[in-house]
Amino acid sequence: MNFWRPGGRRGFGAVRPGAPFLFKLHYPAHAIVGGGWFVRFEFLPVSLAWAAFGRKNGVSDRAMFLQRIRRYRRELSGPDPVIGCLVLTEPFFFGPDAWIAAPADWPRNAVQGKTYDVGAGEGARIWEQVRERLVAGVGAVPSATGTDRVDAPEGAVLQAARRSEPPELALTIDREERWNRVRSRLGQGGFRVAVTGAYKRRCAVTGERTLPALEAAHIRPYAQDGPNDVRNGLLLRSDVHRLFDGGYLTFDPERRLVVSERTRAEFENGREYYRFDGEPLANLPRGDDAPDARFLAWHRGHVFERSG
Repeated sequence: MNFWRPGGRRGFGAVRPGAPFLFKLHYPAHAIVGGGWFVRFEFLPVSLAWAAFGRKNGVSDRAMFLQRIRRYRRELSGPDPVIGCLVLTEPFFFGPDAWIAAPADWPRNAVQGKTYDVGAGEGARIWEQVRERLVAGVGAVPSATGTDRVDAPEGAVLQAARRSEPPELALTIDREERWNRVRSRLGQGGFRVAVTGAYKRRCAVTGERTLPALEAAHIRPYAQDGPNDVRNGLLLRSDVHRLFDGGYLTFDPERRLVVSERTRAEFENGREYYRFDGEPLANLPRGDDAPDARFLAWHRGHVFERSG
């Protein structure tokens, strides 16, 4: 889901990826009503935020999305303003009878949030109550058909439906283990945003920066047990994406592009792609977001066809 912030001026660095992110209602409710697991923060145009999350932005259509944003930031103009997007996974909500009292030291005028240590004081109390509710199956999850609505800070309105099992992520607070689980359980929308951010909005092969022409590609398809994990992703120009999925392109163990002979044989052309043949990735994320060699090897062995 996308817990959005109207406007695109301030970043977000309050918590690290994989940390719990809880929702507190404003006064007079002044209670914690649910949460999720923080994945990453990105500045995105409304068009991409809507394409990635749809109703998981908390509204029924894009026009209402724009209307809600401008209710908080009237100065935003144009058909596609930029907003701040906090990507969360496995969100959960509690019914009114299970709401948790807000921290005793919460400033009455605070509207942007507050960070707590889950191992001490009010943070520990709240975290333990959250865990108890999730283990007991009290939590609820967003639903496209649910009728109950929960108003969260910053204007996010989410629909909820009862769930029967608690999220596994709630059963541990080990940071490394939780982050490994979070990053492998992104939904399609979260995957798209994470890959777009990791590649800094540039095609991995061509370096193209025109955002509407770029797509988040799975290296190993989701339908074939490929996870929604940024390490299983590449940001590709739409035509390159189609050729990659069709087995006309792949990458060797050194992450250099390999163009199949099929491209020339079947289409009597392909100069646009052969000029990249043998070239390393033009744009590669650093660190843990880089494409995993195991997924690239799977693509070479199961999708790519060198000749027709």
